[in-house]
Amino acid sequence: MPNWLLPENIADVLPSEARKIEELRRAILDNFHLYGYELVMPPMLEYVESLLAGTGADMDLRTFKLIDQLSGRTMGIRADMTTQVARIDAHLLNRNSVTRLCYSGSVLQTRPNGLHATREPLQIGAEIYGHAGLEADAEIQELALSTLSLAGFSQVRMDLCHVGVLRALLESDPNAQRDEAALYTALRAKDVPTLEVLTAVYAPATRAALLALPTLYGNADVLQRARAVLPALTGITKALDELAVLVGLAGKADVTIDLADLGGYQYESGTMFALYVPGLPNAVARGGRYDHVGETFGRARPATGFSLDLRELSRLLPVAGRKCAIHAPWGRDAALKEKIIALRQAGEIVIQSLPGSENDQDEFECDRVLVLENGNWILKNLG
Repeated sequence: MPNWLLPENIADVLPSEARKIEELRRAILDNFHLYGYELVMPPMLEYVESLLAGTGADMDLRTFKLIDQLSGRTMGIRADMTTQVARIDAHLLNRNSVTRLCYSGSVLQTRPNGLHATREPLQIGAEIYGHAGLEADAEIQELALSTLSLAGFSQVRMDLCHVGVLRALLESDPNAQRDEAALYTALRAKDVPTLEVLTAVYAPATRAALLALPTLYGNADVLQRARAVLPALTGITKALDELAVLVGLAGKADVTIDLADLGGYQYESGTMFALYVPGLPNAVARGGRYDHVGETFGRARPATGFSLDLRELSRLLPVAGRKCAIHAPWGRDAALKEKIIALRQAGEIVIQSLPGSENDQDEFECDRVLVLENGNWILKNLG
């Protein structure tokens, strides 16, 4: 096997694509900063007990594990940064006030999310801790939508769901509680035949509600249908009310409701959303409330946030144009050096030719050149 081959679903990022990703990353982080989010940088490696706290079996399967040669304990390479940021808020910052944190970094996953997806996403996201009200969910939703707008997407579809609906139904029927994991799997797949078998011995109202959930999909009118067919449990009423508020705050996004879309159910605790854009069949960003993750670190804090994969998002954007640059000769002349320094300080890209070599670059287009005329270095247009 050639030593330059990479593992499946692992790839290098070449100059033009890398610049597109990096410019997008900087713009998004700058936008987070304008909302008051503080940047944190969690480590790539952690002990698995911390890394997988409160995340469920799916994240465990996605995480690469290794033995720490110093302690002998099992460590994991992060497959998601959300839990790490929750640990920072709960255990390191230990603030009583509302805390807004953001992050960006590579994660590594044992299996890709899709056929052509990378196993090394570049995750970027934002989280709010310390506020249990719907205002925090609304801010995260707004921030996620503004992030896609910043990237140039004007057509965005937002799918909304709320785990409170299923949780309320489970709490109302002990038989349903016993089958929680199986119900979650069947609902997410909209597997009605399996649901019919699972719910055969449930209370009639619970069974009817669970069988109705896969059909409660569509535009905002779904909320009215849900109020008509689902039992008037406190948890369900609260969930539907919260979804109605978030629909009203979605701006220009095309909103759909899917009360059976329970991705992240294991650790989410309230509203959940997924954002879709043209050109990508799967969600480009996901977010929601996860109030209980901090409990595993000894300090429960209300929490809500979202994240996306920058590498996946950048592939949907047009190829970045080449940057205009200035060509300069190699030389030791003091005036030439001063001129180049001044141009670079002014934000210009200046590329000096190395003796006997030519420039062959994907990223830059030299449209001007520094030439010596009458003892002065001046800029001249090329072409």
